[in-house]
Amino acid sequence: MSLTSDLERLLGPGRVRHHPLDVAVFAKDAGVVPGSVLAAVLPETTQEVAAIVRLANRHEVPIVPRGAGTGLAGGAVPTEPGLLVVLTRFTSIEDVDTVGRTAWVGPGVINLDLSRALTGEGLHFAPDPSSQSACTIGGNVGTNAGGPHCLADGTTVAHIYAAELVTPSGDVVVVGGEAPDTPGLDLRAVVVGSEGTLGIVTRVLVRLMQSPPDVATLLIGFPSVESAAATVSDVIASGLIPAALEMMDKRMVAAVENFVHAGYPTDAAAVLLAEVTGPTSTVLADTERIADIAREHGADDVRIATDDDERALLWKGRKSAFGAVAQAAPDYYLHDTVVPRTRLVEVMNQIYEIGDRYGLMMLNVFHAGDGNLHPLVAFDAKEPGMLERVQAAAKEMVKASIEVGGSLSGEHGIGFEKRDLMPLVFSAVDLDAQARVKEAFDPLGLMNPDKVLPSGSRCFDAAGVRL
Repeated sequence: MSLTSDLERLLGPGRVRHHPLDVAVFAKDAGVVPGSVLAAVLPETTQEVAAIVRLANRHEVPIVPRGAGTGLAGGAVPTEPGLLVVLTRFTSIEDVDTVGRTAWVGPGVINLDLSRALTGEGLHFAPDPSSQSACTIGGNVGTNAGGPHCLADGTTVAHIYAAELVTPSGDVVVVGGEAPDTPGLDLRAVVVGSEGTLGIVTRVLVRLMQSPPDVATLLIGFPSVESAAATVSDVIASGLIPAALEMMDKRMVAAVENFVHAGYPTDAAAVLLAEVTGPTSTVLADTERIADIAREHGADDVRIATDDDERALLWKGRKSAFGAVAQAAPDYYLHDTVVPRTRLVEVMNQIYEIGDRYGLMMLNVFHAGDGNLHPLVAFDAKEPGMLERVQAAAKEMVKASIEVGGSLSGEHGIGFEKRDLMPLVFSAVDLDAQARVKEAFDPLGLMNPDKVLPSGSRCFDAAGVRL
């Protein structure tokens, strides 16, 4: 009996997709490289997920969890013929505790839908990736996603208290808990950011934040990238941690403004989008302080949103940045590295130089407050050799970030896109320790194989015995 036949008996034919067209659609995420899919299944309960995992184990077929497919590092793309477990039907929002500020939610809940559902309670879910109108909570957990408003509030791991996990053997466990300091090893923090390599998350206990009483959003234009970056550094150095500090270069501003018409200053060399929240008196003082610092660094256009509609339009511009690039080219490659704030300008100049050297169109938009860069290459994949040039340039961008003390990823994850670059940051001992954790959860190696850790991460002695 084939795996697909067993799956159809379990779920019914309608929830097992293996038609060539379905396979082609599911074989790719928002990145640039497709994978190899045997079938995609659409479970609706934790028990079904557990049964699917046990069937895949019996047939020795790799298992890859998938959400909305908005990932950019290939984390949900099988590197060998595998079974996709698509969790988009897990959309429950249950047990909302407005006093404890928690809720149990399904991994298929759209990020923005969670906050919208809680508007009447004066609560929201803080992590807000640019894809928040499409990405799912499960995907956010998998990559430890961030977003513009994670500068002050922290990334996803700071907003997850517990997760229900189907292990690679098909058991169901809960890591973490409602208590603020759950006894034992913090396996919750191990699972968040593990990119589906340790199991399949089927429920999440999220931390909810009180919506602020007041908010102000500033749009500031600068004559140079250097002056914008200096403003970011001085704002943080002043002791002020805004809710968000986002930066765009001239090319990205032009693309966004042509797409959204939000009133961005297209003559500026760089634009800073800043937001402060809190009591009205604090918001007024912080807004004035940011504006003063920006003017000290030569800002020639300081605009404060006058109402909710204008503020929403400014943020629509920022969060539409990647879609706006479609005006320039049919494909894009979006990178994700982190550098110290004090080295922003230096690394950005290197990124521009790399793009020029490879003859690529570079646009930049990033979380300036925490140094999370998102250099974007707009290109046409049909042009012979173009994808290879883009990928070669991307590797150089990563190395430039690492050389100044940066990191491989701020929020997109490692997947297979950066898997083989892990030794740039981690020693053989570090990689072996991570591989041991993977092996403890997944001794058969069937859960999202060939992701995150490069081949050979597990150390062996001279006799070929695992250490």
